[in-house]
Amino acid sequence: MKIKPLDDRVLIEIIPEQNKTQSGIIIPDTAKEKPKVGKVVAVGTDEDLKKLIKKNMKVLFGKYSGEEIKMNGKDHLLLQRSDILGIIEE
Repeated sequence: MKIKPLDDRVLIEIIPEQNKTQSGIIIPDTAKEKPKVGKVVAVGTDEDLKKLIKKNMKVLFGKYSGEEIKMNGKDHLLLQRSDILGIIEE
């Protein structure tokens, strides 16, 4: 399945959080928070958005934002431009 976002929407592949802390303690699924970082898979048709957000960028998004989609066995989110809080530069 392939999705092409429209207008000011962005398709994000969710990057799962670590299962262990730095000291080696394993965090159970019930204690984990919702992930807030993802990798851009596709950008909508808005020209201004295409200048700012590019494919494969890592972005930070709101905790309860977007529509969850399961695609090819991976969790994705379809976000609006306003749901993206920032770009992660490494």
